Amino acid sequence: MTAENIPDDNFHGKGTDVMMLNWLQIHMDVISLLWLLPVVFMFHDFEEILTVESWGNKHGPAVTASLSPSLRKRMAPMMGMTTRNFAMDVLFVYILIVGVTFVAVFLEFYWLYLAVLAALLLHVFTHLAQSMVLKLYTPGVVTALLVIFPYSLYAFYRLLHEGVVSEADIGWSLLLMLILTPPLVWGLMKKRTRHKHSEE
Repeated sequence: MTAENIPDDNFHGKGTDVMMLNWLQIHMDVISLLWLLPVVFMFHDFEEILTVESWGNKHGPAVTASLSPSLRKRMAPMMGMTTRNFAMDVLFVYILIVGVTFVAVFLEFYWLYLAVLAALLLHVFTHLAQSMVLKLYTPGVVTALLVIFPYSLYAFYRLLHEGVVSEADIGWSLLLMLILTPPLVWGLMKKRTRHKHSEE
C-alpha cells in the first residue's frame, strides 16, 4: 500500500505524533523495522567509538578519583579503554545483535530480539544517569536519547500493535534479559581488564 492509497481522513485532525506513526506504518514494514536494530545499534556505538578514548583521557582520572576504592578498581578498565579495544567489544556485541535479528526475521522467534531491545532501552537510562551524576557529556548519551530511545519505544509499540508479539512474549523476554545480561556484562568487563593489564 502506498501513501496515495491512504484516505486523507486518516491524517485529518490528528496530532503530529499520530501522523508520524501512520506515516511510519505506511512506509516501513515489520521486516525493515527488525533489521533497523543492528543499524541503530551501530549508529549509537559509533558515537561511543569516536569519543570514548579522548573522553577517558580527559575525564577518567577525575571520575575515578571520586569513586570508592573498590568501585574505582572495577571502573578503571572502562576509563582507560582505547578506541581499538572498545571497537572490538562493539564488534562482538554487533555480531550477537545481527544473529538475534536474523533469528527474529527468518525463524520468527522474537524473545531474544525483544530482550536485546529491552536492554538497549534500559541502557538509555544508564547513559542519562551517568551524565546527570557527572554533570557532563558522556560517550553515547546523545544517540542514546535521540536514536535508541525512540526506536526502542516504537519497535515495542509496532510489534504489539500489529500482533507480531504478545505482552506475554515481552514478559518472557524481560526475564531472558535479566538472565543473560549479567554474564555478558561480566565477560566484557573481564575482557577489558585483560586489555588494561596487557597495556601496562
